[in-house]
Amino acid sequence: MVSNKWLGQKTKQGFYKKVGKDIHFLDHKTLEYKESPKVKFASLEAAKQIDKLPSRLASIAYSDDKAGKFFWAATIDTLVYSMNRIPEISDDIVNVDNAMKWGFGWEMGPFETWDALGVAKSVEKMKAEGRAVPQPVLDMLASGKKSFYEKREGDLYYYDFVSKDYKAVNQPKGFTILSSLKDKGKVIKKNSGASLIDLGDGVACLEFHSKMNSIGGDTIDMLNKSLKEVEENYEGLVIGNQGSNFSAGANIMMVLLSAMEGEWEDIDIMVRAFQKATMSVKYSKKPVVVAPFGLTLGGGCEFTMASPRAVAAAETYIGLVEVGVGLLPGGGGTKEMTIRAMDKMVNYELDPVPYLQPAFETVGMGKVFESAFLAKKGGILKENDIIVMNKDMQIAEAKKAVLALVAEGYQAPQPRNDVFVYGRRALAALKLALYNMKMAGFISEHDELIGTKIAHVMAGGDSISTRRVSEQYLLDLEREAFLSLCGTRKTQERIQHMLKTGKPLRN
Repeated sequence: MVSNKWLGQKTKQGFYKKVGKDIHFLDHKTLEYKESPKVKFASLEAAKQIDKLPSRLASIAYSDDKAGKFFWAATIDTLVYSMNRIPEISDDIVNVDNAMKWGFGWEMGPFETWDALGVAKSVEKMKAEGRAVPQPVLDMLASGKKSFYEKREGDLYYYDFVSKDYKAVNQPKGFTILSSLKDKGKVIKKNSGASLIDLGDGVACLEFHSKMNSIGGDTIDMLNKSLKEVEENYEGLVIGNQGSNFSAGANIMMVLLSAMEGEWEDIDIMVRAFQKATMSVKYSKKPVVVAPFGLTLGGGCEFTMASPRAVAAAETYIGLVEVGVGLLPGGGGTKEMTIRAMDKMVNYELDPVPYLQPAFETVGMGKVFESAFLAKKGGILKENDIIVMNKDMQIAEAKKAVLALVAEGYQAPQPRNDVFVYGRRALAALKLALYNMKMAGFISEHDELIGTKIAHVMAGGDSISTRRVSEQYLLDLEREAFLSLCGTRKTQERIQHMLKTGKPLRN
């Protein structure tokens, strides 16, 4: 392989090689690349239906098919190796788990994984297979202790192999653990999509906990209730969570089902509710701070843009990606990008296109900014938004931001009625750019249609002259464009393809 310069990614082939859209593997006996076989395992198909990672891992580990046996063998070897490194590399299990999570991006460390599999159950399986079980683990089980970690009244404890008892996990200052607060009874309200949690010091936190933290009716309902509760009894609100991602966006399944049934009134109600929610965040009487991280797409991005202040993790992948499913941002995102572009203009006699074009491309190309720093440059985050390097400190920093706004004498802004728009003058320029891109083969006919809808909103409609309009006027244009795209066959195909494959369709 070295003599052939099959060195991996840089030489376009190594143990694997991409051929078109397919991945071929190297047969080490013949040194020929072969098409990877398509395989399915019952254990993996069953695990896909399980939302929570601990249960998902246990489901695969104790299955009897080939994938389950492979997973069990690889995993248990890793767990035993980790146990045998104490106290060689660490005096306790907490730092081993943290090292693997912080340094290698594991969602759960080795000992957290072992707890998920069930320590006693896994030891029984190891003994049945004739595997050596580390003596400290046998001693722990013999003493009546069944797990490496346990929670007591919301606080986390770990098993210490020196004292042979549990010790409290010391959390550094500045860390807020939402799950611990919930265990301590700090939940104010909750439903299936979100929970409102008391962070203390007069600040509440709205936590999403739907699948992929997608935003649906339950989330919007809890947001409205949270804003009312905060307005009456709290100083301000944080919108954040400590899942894998902030939010993958709105629940497009509901949009697709309504579109396929021709229930346009239902879609209209959904979009109105979403727009009202983002406007409520923007114009809440009490300060609302949004804490995005990881995937912050579509509706999650729109909530972030609507907030008077965001506290973003440095590692945030944020963008208005609705064009990927044949739509435009309908929860206020197109409107907000238009306002930000127009507010940069100091002289409205100038050509608006240089100001509108970057915003138009951000929305029309579904750009995802791969860090909070890039999102600031791209206009998704504001200049006064805060970026934190340590995601574990994000909720605490967001709480501080709320209290800082309160201390400054926060006054809710008033809805805008002075947004300058150019009508046909801007619309014609943006449509010409779309036509040129289509003729050059960069975009499809449906892409051009979507782009035209976006341009129509950003131009403020098809008016002959320039004028000033309200935010609500732009929201109405946005909603009308969203509904019209839902009625097209190609947009419905794009939504179906995204739900089925997780990838955009360019039809």
